[in-house]
Amino acid sequence: MKCVTFNVNGLRAILKKDFIKDFQALNADIFVLLETKLSDENFPFYIEGYHVYFTNSKIKKGYSGVAILTKKEPLSIHYGLKDHRYDIEGRVITLEYPMFYFVAAYVPNSGEALKRINFRLEFEDEMRSYLNALNLKKPVIYTGDLNVAHQEIDLKNPQANHLNPGFTNEEREKFSILLENGFLDTFRYLHPEKIKYSWWSYRYKSRERNIGWRIDYYLVSNCLKEKIRCAEIINEIHGSDHCPVLLEINI
Repeated sequence: MKCVTFNVNGLRAILKKDFIKDFQALNADIFVLLETKLSDENFPFYIEGYHVYFTNSKIKKGYSGVAILTKKEPLSIHYGLKDHRYDIEGRVITLEYPMFYFVAAYVPNSGEALKRINFRLEFEDEMRSYLNALNLKKPVIYTGDLNVAHQEIDLKNPQANHLNPGFTNEEREKFSILLENGFLDTFRYLHPEKIKYSWWSYRYKSRERNIGWRIDYYLVSNCLKEKIRCAEIINEIHGSDHCPVLLEINI
């Protein structure tokens, strides 16, 4: 099974570029779109052979948003976390399949001057609790823009960014705790020392200079470790300030 996740930073905007060609070339079984920034229920991208599920922010136009296109219809679909928390911000979709759960998330950014860090850390705790509960039932694949560079190898300038959103001690610790709770960072598992990034600022020609961060992930339950076949970051695909990340797994 091939899975691709891409923070498109505006679905309607990227549809005006080469996205459809890239989508078709990747030919994923499950394709996640993040930060779709849609403001209504008129989803602008349907493609033959895929079931489409999406959630938008209900409180702020042109903000957040998650969509999943999947070739195989799931057993069930759930929006948000427990009791549908955070669905008002359009942040999480879970698909249930016979052998696993697939969870896609656009994790909140801590914001300028860390003004939302308490909200962010609360989200992390509730997400971990939610994933642990799913993991007791069947294995989990968890993907998304998790808005954190876990280790110093995961961003170009760790010292300069130590107290910035996405690289605070608190955010990195939450990621570590999630891994300790039975999950595996697939890219780092297969590539312990490889330096690749999935996000670059639009400023200062950061992408051309490869001054980036790895903040887009595929995590899986530890019991799926031996089933991982490929975990990659597809730098050659443009159209957003992020690039797609890929997981191939025998499940």
